[in-house]
Amino acid sequence: MFKAMIVLTRREDMTHAEFAQWWLQGHDSMAAALPKIRKVVFNEVADGFDEAGVDGVAELWFDTREDFDAAYATEIGKATAQDSLDHVSSRVRLIVSENTIVA
Repeated sequence: MFKAMIVLTRREDMTHAEFAQWWLQGHDSMAAALPKIRKVVFNEVADGFDEAGVDGVAELWFDTREDFDAAYATEIGKATAQDSLDHVSSRVRLIVSENTIVA
């Protein structure tokens, strides 16, 4: 399984509430429509815990890196990436190996 975590910081002219509304009530359906996506989790940073200056962390699962790359090469993938860039001041992609300690 291939997992990407995307760390997002909202645009400076947006409140956290505006960011959350866009992310959880619009962008979410775009991410869910990516071809061959297996799982999507959006983690909104809780009020009072924003010392890192981050508003959310997305987790995206695909079977392979090739599926991830192919998904973002499609029209919906390009639109999803552009929609994200239009609403954030920072987007950091982390490709991770998940190691479950307690399940």
